[in-house]
Amino acid sequence: MKNLNEPTLDNVEYMIDAIKTKLRMASAAAMQASHFDIARYEEIKELYDVVADKEKFSISEVEALVSELGQLRNKD
Repeated sequence: MKNLNEPTLDNVEYMIDAIKTKLRMASAAAMQASHFDIARYEEIKELYDVVADKEKFSISEVEALVSELGQLRNKD
């Protein structure tokens, strides 16, 4: 099991990839770990925890989670 208590870029990448996989995101390629700032680590981890703890998602839940993930992206 990966230790996600440390705010590292490797952990951000792991969590983003896990979220994309679990939500079966059609636009997963657009969500690269490099698009996320480590300063938002706690928020990313909270979203990861929600996704990791649930087996199935309704369409509206997926949309809400993807929207939240989008809000956490860097605004370049």
